Amino acid sequence: MTTQPLATGDPLRLGPYRLLGVLGEGGMGKVYVGRDGDGAPAAVKVLRPELAHDQHLAQRFVREADMARAVTSGGVARVLGAQTEGGRPWIAAEFLAGPTLDEAVRAYGPMDVPAVRALAAHLARTLHDIHAAGLVHRDLKPANIVLTSTGPRIIDFGIARPEHGLTLTTTGQIPVTPGYGAPEQVLGQRVGPASDVFSLGAVLAYAASGRRTFDGAHVSAVQYEVVHGTPDLSLVPPELQELIGPCLAKDPAYRPLPPQVAEAFAPPKGADRAWRKGPLAEDIKRRETATKRLTAPADTVAPSSSPSRRRFLTGAAVGVAVLGTAGGAGAWWLNREKGQSKSPTADVPPAVATPEAAFVSAIDTQQGQVPKPLWGPLDVTAPGGELPLPVRDVVIVQAKMGGLLALSVKDGKERWRAKDVDADAGFVSVADRLVVGVDKEGGLKAFVASTGAPVWQTGSDVDDLLAADDTHVYLVTKDNELRALNAWTLATTWSRPMTSPRSHNGPAKAAVGRKRLVIHGRDGYVAALYTENGETDWYIKGQGTDGQAPAVGENNIAYLGGHSLMARRLDRGDFLWEDEALGAEPGEPGFGSPAVDGEHVIAVAEYGVYRLGTMPQFHSPDSKWSKILDGFGRSADPITPPAVQGTTVWVHGLEDRVEVIHKVSGDLLFTTQMEGAGSYQLAGGGNRVFISRAGQIAAMPVYGV
Repeated sequence: MTTQPLATGDPLRLGPYRLLGVLGEGGMGKVYVGRDGDGAPAAVKVLRPELAHDQHLAQRFVREADMARAVTSGGVARVLGAQTEGGRPWIAAEFLAGPTLDEAVRAYGPMDVPAVRALAAHLARTLHDIHAAGLVHRDLKPANIVLTSTGPRIIDFGIARPEHGLTLTTTGQIPVTPGYGAPEQVLGQRVGPASDVFSLGAVLAYAASGRRTFDGAHVSAVQYEVVHGTPDLSLVPPELQELIGPCLAKDPAYRPLPPQVAEAFAPPKGADRAWRKGPLAEDIKRRETATKRLTAPADTVAPSSSPSRRRFLTGAAVGVAVLGTAGGAGAWWLNREKGQSKSPTADVPPAVATPEAAFVSAIDTQQGQVPKPLWGPLDVTAPGGELPLPVRDVVIVQAKMGGLLALSVKDGKERWRAKDVDADAGFVSVADRLVVGVDKEGGLKAFVASTGAPVWQTGSDVDDLLAADDTHVYLVTKDNELRALNAWTLATTWSRPMTSPRSHNGPAKAAVGRKRLVIHGRDGYVAALYTENGETDWYIKGQGTDGQAPAVGENNIAYLGGHSLMARRLDRGDFLWEDEALGAEPGEPGFGSPAVDGEHVIAVAEYGVYRLGTMPQFHSPDSKWSKILDGFGRSADPITPPAVQGTTVWVHGLEDRVEVIHKVSGDLLFTTQMEGAGSYQLAGGGNRVFISRAGQIAAMPVYGV
């Protein structure tokens, strides 16, 4: 868990706790790391001052403190103190040094069977203690489970309720995290201890497989699956499926009790080694050490062990290993001391929160009026460069003088710069924690996304970066090899000849979905490869020759631009539907790169913009529209995917303009343009759309209704 420095307006002390930094913040308040008079750390949660007068929120805050204090189990974070009266209510809880289960699975992959058994037994016993206190947690999920050196701990009693209490939501509202709340919670019915058992089953399925057992393209689809669908346990080891399955019964009466779960999973001796030995244990130990350093009195802090500039420069001038060495053993690390075997990614912090911009109301804006930019235009980007890459609190662009440039999404100020990166070879984000680029010698370089701190570099034969997911970077070498590199261990997972290296529009384009890498290359060749071994699952030919980037939806479907707009199942390639572009002649590109937004896929053709349902059952007259672009001639760049944020669709239109269209109605809202010539590059994130053209970039607000 990364700590941010205190900002203007943050308190310096609350009760007996001196505040040292900010752990995170949400809609209700902030969480600080604090130190008491004895030097013991604590997580101090504070209700926002502007919300203290809200009686409902204040009562909820008080209830959270009361609920957490009522549970004395060793499997929860102990409440150390609280002040719920006065102008600034706060709760101090035991500081847990360790990653959440969600962070651990993302970083290290699914747990093995013994570790899942140990996890299940620990959590089941803790749930029994919570229920024995007369409470129901009601929001058990991977992000609310912290893995520590003494085992997993359950946190966040923000929506816990007495067992006899009803939910605070009604049917149709979102009571908990989609995919983890029980059917009775989704339906707004009475919730009891069995609801936590359902959530436990969903958590264990995620820990064992690395993916949610209930999934869908949007929240309502996920909740429908929870209530009516069958849990997907196909990636859960068979010996665990029969244990997890009963926890996910639709009827609460058919779910086992927590003690029965603990007994059924019966972990073997040493099963808890996952948080005692190995990469996860090392992660936990590093966090414990970092916490001790952070909370140590100033006169006891050890001298900094940061590498000197001389050693950094010496290391940077020396070793470059060949990418693909077995196990990544040939890679060198910027922070590696002599004789040390520390992982290069050991100190990479978790992804920061995305600061979301406020929506612009169409009601408050005159028809056709262009909203004022949030910031920019700034004359800092390379003309005709790669698409901007939003990564949480920064947007990465190809810098005017070469290399990469990270700008704050809030104000456009420079956050960091990497001058020796060849941005033309592409740059990608790994789990929103790393940004990876290619240097001028063909080596890979990784940086902490938010700060630009160098993490590792390796290789000397990289030609293009294609895509990345939470664990791997997919690239093409100068020898036309397609390679999957684990960004956390630097091991090459697989390598194979690249069959579609380039298109008429440059390098092949790719996207990663659930265990598949989809590549759209030259001559319209589209292939889906298994991410674990690089083998081909399915392929088609003749789809389009202009390098349209594929898009992958959360519904396990790949969407392809080209001669038609086509949808195929990601895992088998089964044809689902296709649509032809108005006015497109045989041999013309047809559709550009699509963008997926919930139930809809949106793409630009040479004369118009199209919105279709992601699945055939969504192809109703209300969900499908086409908008002929205003002006004369053809779209300047149908290949660039539209940017979709809020209720707006942003496309490179005709006559040197960006057209902004209402996502629901298809009506033109306004047009805007930037000075200069050339294509517009569009990307969206955090309720902003980033527009880059002719060496300039600006951030624009979007409509929310």
